[in-house]
Amino acid sequence: MDKQQQNPAGDNPSDVPPKPSVKDSAQQIWLAGLGAFAKAQEEGSKVFEALVKDGIGMQTKSQAMAEEKLAEAANKMSSMAQGISERATGQWDKLENIFEDRVAKALKKLGVPSARDVEVLTARIEELSQLVQTLVAQQESTAKAKPARAAKPDA
Repeated sequence: MDKQQQNPAGDNPSDVPPKPSVKDSAQQIWLAGLGAFAKAQEEGSKVFEALVKDGIGMQTKSQAMAEEKLAEAANKMSSMAQGISERATGQWDKLENIFEDRVAKALKKLGVPSARDVEVLTARIEELSQLVQTLVAQQESTAKAKPARAAKPDA
């Protein structure tokens, strides 16, 4: 054979490194794999610790966000409950007023005096009682004064 056919680049055969054998290649691949495994184990614990640290940070952020959303929801529910309560109170007040008006009308038809009527009558009775006491006191004082006048003309 021709030298150029054996070496197409035309280089000197002594410049070309010898081809490794299959056994040597397999050995190098095996060692590279072991080296990668050792590197992964060494770096793996560092990566694991970094992942745990990142996880703690993410958990803290998630909890803070969840608490914020929970507080917002609680505030919304509280304001909604307050609004419903206010509307319900207003409806009860209306219902109470309607009931009171109807009862008052029914009592008036039956001739039962209202609370205001009773107050006016009570005030009038007190006023009349005072007048009666005043008149009784005047009559008593007049009655005591008359016998004394009657005694003077007889003497």
